[in-house]
Amino acid sequence: MLVHTSQPARPLIGPVDTAYPEGTISVSAAVVLVVEDNPLILMNALVVVRTAGFEGVGAASSDEAIAILEARPDIRLVFTDVEMPGTLDGVKLTHDIRNRWPAVQLIVVSGKPIHQESPLPTGARFFSKPYANNTIVEVMVGMLTAR
Repeated sequence: MLVHTSQPARPLIGPVDTAYPEGTISVSAAVVLVVEDNPLILMNALVVVRTAGFEGVGAASSDEAIAILEARPDIRLVFTDVEMPGTLDGVKLTHDIRNRWPAVQLIVVSGKPIHQESPLPTGARFFSKPYANNTIVEVMVGMLTAR
């Protein structure tokens, strides 16, 4: 399931504060890939991404995410769940992304804790579900504007 969001839509979730200092990020150029197997959570995450001013692309599995990354060199950040169908879980997906696309920023979310035997790649950020939308957006902006 490929979900591409580029048109404004009414939010399905709580408000997202997008008041960031002018010139801190070129949101029109930032593409975020959201990887989530639950269709409702995927749609909501894409609304958050779009409301923040980013272009959002959705994938329902790690295999689909890899195919999108191979086809879309403009992806700058991947926002992924840990548990999902496909060849790789979210943690293994982040390691594959870090090895193949080292410039892509990584955010991982899960309703369960990540065990010590499953460390994330350097620079990746982890958030427990449920997460605060504004916090996720702030971290995305920070990661995409860091030099």
